[in-house]
Amino acid sequence: MSYKLHSTGLRAKDHQPSSQKESLPLPEANGEAIKFLTSLQPKELQLLFFSETLTMVSDTGEPLGELTIDVQKGKYRDELGVISDCLIVHAFNRGYLDNTLCGNSLLGYLSGKMEIMEQHSHEFIKEMKTEVTFFPWNSIAGFISEAANLVLLRAMGRRQMVPSNACFLALDTEGKLCYSTYQALGFQTIQVGRQQAEVFIVEQTVHSEEGIPMSCQFYLFSDGHLAKRVQVGSPGCCIITKMPILREEDEVEPPPVFEKKPLAWEEDMELYSRFLDRKEELRLCHTSYMRHHPEAQALISDFLLFLLLRQPADVVTFAAEYFGPFAVRRRPAPSLRSSNRPSPFRSLAPEQPSSSGSPPASGEG
Repeated sequence: MSYKLHSTGLRAKDHQPSSQKESLPLPEANGEAIKFLTSLQPKELQLLFFSETLTMVSDTGEPLGELTIDVQKGKYRDELGVISDCLIVHAFNRGYLDNTLCGNSLLGYLSGKMEIMEQHSHEFIKEMKTEVTFFPWNSIAGFISEAANLVLLRAMGRRQMVPSNACFLALDTEGKLCYSTYQALGFQTIQVGRQQAEVFIVEQTVHSEEGIPMSCQFYLFSDGHLAKRVQVGSPGCCIITKMPILREEDEVEPPPVFEKKPLAWEEDMELYSRFLDRKEELRLCHTSYMRHHPEAQALISDFLLFLLLRQPADVVTFAAEYFGPFAVRRRPAPSLRSSNRPSPFRSLAPEQPSSSGSPPASGEG
């Protein structure tokens, strides 16, 4: 049997068979199921990207085939050419049933909330049969396809829990929309080779409205790896033969903190030598400048002399009043003005008395 689910195909309301139309109202997923799907975060999903292989065995332990499941991050191009991120799920099994070769191939494209974009499924037992099922697009909220189910089980294995009273949607063996539930069956210790490991058991049940419910039990390691799958009522099962390397969540280590250490440059011969060279370089540069500008030396000497004579308490304001008339953008002072005119430099700072009287007005000196 071969069938295809596609995100645009699910919108084809006008092409529904009459039997599907008569089965209204269609089942709907409940709030607990929707909440669980929306809780899946990209960081959590990245830990579910791995491949695993299980051996299909009979009830007597005879090998019958293999089951391979692979979940990876990929890109999906829709019919309009729009490319988006997705999860690519590929599962394949091939074996013998009553000495007859049979198998199943599944390829699904999912969004980060387990919404189906496209899915191809092929089952073969000697002959090939094709079926197509349509149902309204607005009725698939909480729908879990075969591909989404494999990813959802890994998430439940990592969380070591299933959503309480959650009721999802799925397709039964006839391709009809029905309810799907998950139940936690507790923990169990299993033997894998020479190792023992604890697994979390989840039972999924697809509640067909026309047939009997179908249940499957999944034994999951703490990182989502599948240790065993048992179809209830089936004589065989799928089981691992080698203990996988369990994936742990990467812990983000805090950045290293380097304490500041005092730099004893005087004890470093190279740094001390560079200091002396730079010091001499600056001394020669300053000496050369003062030699070419003798008026600077005279101006500074005059200011220091005047400062020592007046000895003001506020040296900064005193210096501003002294050098204010030399400012390039300052308006020229009138030739005749009052000696008691207030200084503009004292409008921001309270005037403080000096030890030898008040300082002179600007330009005095």
